[in-house]
Amino acid sequence: MPELRDQSPESAGGHWSYEEAFARHAGLFTSEEQQRLRSSRVAIIGMGGVGGAHLMTLVRLGIGAFTIADPDVFELANFNRQYGATIPSLGRLKVDVMAEAARSVNPEVNLRTISSEISADNVKEFLEGADILIDGVDFFALAVRRLVFQEARRRGIWSITAGPHAFSTAWLVFSPQGPSFDEFFDVNDSMTESEQVIAFAVGGTPSPIHLAYLDLAKYFQPESKSGGSFGLGCSLAAGVTAAQVAKILLNRPGVRSVPWYSQFDAYREMLVHRKLRGGNRHPWQRIKRWWLSRRMKAAMSAAAPAADSQ
Repeated sequence: MPELRDQSPESAGGHWSYEEAFARHAGLFTSEEQQRLRSSRVAIIGMGGVGGAHLMTLVRLGIGAFTIADPDVFELANFNRQYGATIPSLGRLKVDVMAEAARSVNPEVNLRTISSEISADNVKEFLEGADILIDGVDFFALAVRRLVFQEARRRGIWSITAGPHAFSTAWLVFSPQGPSFDEFFDVNDSMTESEQVIAFAVGGTPSPIHLAYLDLAKYFQPESKSGGSFGLGCSLAAGVTAAQVAKILLNRPGVRSVPWYSQFDAYREMLVHRKLRGGNRHPWQRIKRWWLSRRMKAAMSAAAPAADSQ
């Protein structure tokens, strides 16, 4: 059975007051709203670049409980973008490092950590008691992403995916009553892994404003399941997600769920906020998926002779 650990808050050592720690939220939240955040639980899958940033941003928002999951350890390749990636954390489990970081901000935070992959065996435990699901899993991990979004919908839980895209972030909010993840992205079990990745890439950024300055061939390499990522983009993703989390948990107006989508690019100083009717079934989206599929196949064909010659 996958490991599931309950971690109780440790003594802060000296004076600690939740009210004092978050007093500067006055004017943004009422005291009642702050206590509502304190009593909420957010489930975050993935503690890497965007997942770690999500956790620390939401801890400083005053969210009082989290369930976090990630089976990986920190490596040197994580240093350009991941909050917990430091020399002392090399080789350590990401969930352990990030749990310590969260507790160093709020020693009373309630943390449940899962250091194994989320699967059908433990997805229910992962989402138990959660008010919101936040997606921080690796871009190419479509199977586990679909699994957690499906379980969240069954439980009536709001879900958010916000990805870093170069100097920008794009975000999608899924209401329990609106289109599901599979419906919006137009993915199903009969599709190949590469087809699902293409659908996620195209549906996640319907207006890809970041492509104007990007070398896509180097940045996005689905044949090797690798892609570029930037710390700035992770921070942007965590910021916009925290704003959506606050609105959802506090029942404030202005939450626009799919088929609405948004992207902000700090480099180009552009914001796109539109409605994508039909999601990935929209004719333009189908054309984009066809184009990206052809580009991927061409790249893989070009790479094959080089690999054979080695």
